[in-house]
Amino acid sequence: MHPDAPRSPRSTGTRAGWLSGIRFSGFSLIMMGVLVLAVVVLAPTIAAFAQQRQQIAELRTAVSEQEAEVARLRDERERWNDETFIVTQARERLYYVMPGEVSYLVIDDRTEAARADAAADVSAEVTESKGDWMRTLLDSVMVAGLAPAPAPTAPAAIPADAPPGEPAGAPGDGSNG
Repeated sequence: MHPDAPRSPRSTGTRAGWLSGIRFSGFSLIMMGVLVLAVVVLAPTIAAFAQQRQQIAELRTAVSEQEAEVARLRDERERWNDETFIVTQARERLYYVMPGEVSYLVIDDRTEAARADAAADVSAEVTESKGDWMRTLLDSVMVAGLAPAPAPTAPAAIPADAPPGEPAGAPGDGSNG
């Protein structure tokens, strides 16, 4: 419908009837104003209340953690009141020994990889290897027995009839031809 076109009396009548059906009394206007005012006044108060409740919950959690820490520290203080604990700590931390005792300090000189292998957990399960140990032993003996002999690395022996100072196989001993 074009904006300049005349409206039908029915559409304007329906709209006017709808608007004319809404009636505001003075009491309803006052109540709506009070409701809006209550929302404006109470909204920040409710938000502050929720924030304070959250802070209280966080503080209670912090207090319970601190109480646990205080209990742990009390237990540690009680342990330090025990003479046996003090002697044990002196032996372990400061390497002190009692008179007449000999102290040995073992230094672990293994590589980092070897320490990691030693620290690996041992399996509690029993495993069975599917190998013939007798065949493996026989193969190992055969490989070792049939291996070629290592080449000699020592110098050749000097014959007893060779003159001193002249090496074996030198031109004057007749071994060349």
